[in-house]
Amino acid sequence: MNIRYTLEPDLSAEEFRKILVASTLAERRPAHDLVRLDRMLRQADLIVAARDAGKLVGVSRAITDFSYCCYLSDLAVDQKYQRRGIGKRLVEETHEAAGPGTSLILVSAPAAEGCYPRIGMKHMPSCWAISRKE
Repeated sequence: MNIRYTLEPDLSAEEFRKILVASTLAERRPAHDLVRLDRMLRQADLIVAARDAGKLVGVSRAITDFSYCCYLSDLAVDQKYQRRGIGKRLVEETHEAAGPGTSLILVSAPAAEGCYPRIGMKHMPSCWAISRKE
């Protein structure tokens, strides 16, 4: 396995949809709506892809000011490739691209909560949100 990590600002909505499905993140994302997925990609500041011989096996999508904070909105790794360090590396690549002065934060999918302490992330006890209207 020779995974290659690259910034991919032009990742297609269809490829993004496929990795959301393959990772199970589609359960919590609008995977049925390619127009919305495309908007999500085009408005993101950072998209890091993990590819195995050209096949997309992981992606991170982040919003950042490249100065103080970076919100990692989506972290998806194909289930067949999980537990191989790909998610950890995507987090590292995203944080590096956002800049050393940024704090990287994310909201965990319930099934992934256990992996973040193992990759060196610190649990923050509070998060506040206003839910989507649609």
